[in-house]
Amino acid sequence: MVSEMGESTHTATQETLARLPSGTQIETTIHTYTGLNDGPTVYLQAAQHGREVNGAEVLRRLHDHIVDADLMGRVIAVPVADPLTFDHVSYITPEQLDSVHPNMNRVWPGNENGSVHERMAARLWSYARQADVIIDLHTGSPDMLPHVVALEGHADSLALGRVFGTKLLLTEQAHTAASEEWHRRSFGGKLRVTAVEEGIPSITPELAYNKQILEDAVNTGVTGILTCCDTLTSSMIHRSTRGHRPSLVIISVASSHQSPVSSALIRT
Repeated sequence: MVSEMGESTHTATQETLARLPSGTQIETTIHTYTGLNDGPTVYLQAAQHGREVNGAEVLRRLHDHIVDADLMGRVIAVPVADPLTFDHVSYITPEQLDSVHPNMNRVWPGNENGSVHERMAARLWSYARQADVIIDLHTGSPDMLPHVVALEGHADSLALGRVFGTKLLLTEQAHTAASEEWHRRSFGGKLRVTAVEEGIPSITPELAYNKQILEDAVNTGVTGILTCCDTLTSSMIHRSTRGHRPSLVIISVASSHQSPVSSALIRT
């Protein structure tokens, strides 16, 4: 979607996602990069879970690659999807702020009249639903290898996951094919699941460890996004070193008893 030379239009908008009972606004910054030529729209977001900082750093560095580039299409980037958890360096929102839905990644597409997180998700969904593909950046535990998660059986999402370029692609069953635990934990409210239900290919890259910036994980994220953008259009980034894309291992999470450890996602 981008090439080395040229320019695009960049806007950074402060968006009010919701208000607390006191009237305090919950705001985040939404970056929009619009090319001179028509093309697909890519929606990128990070830090739904506030301690997962590598994704936010990925989008910060991605800015330098695309802000002055010749875009074909549009990129919408939200470095901090959940300012509440980000400011508390927490996985979920403190109970006092949203006791009903403390995990934002369980309420998509949101509800503009719902709880705090439902309102926040609804506002972001108004941007995400415009996209041709959605990439939702996350991180995991200290020993977790970088990998991508996509819905099992959704060909376009799986293809996007392969293009992203990690060595591991985890496929997740959903709805009637999923385990009882999947339903009990409200996984149907994940952004990735909602996007696919709306016909938008979506993946969740898990970029290694949370709470600290890891250079390898950040580089994996930046390269993966740029490669996905390249693949979406005929306009490529001509860089001197693209790097060898590793062979891929695809693992299906078929039951609630299967974990990243038993799925060989942990380095031994």
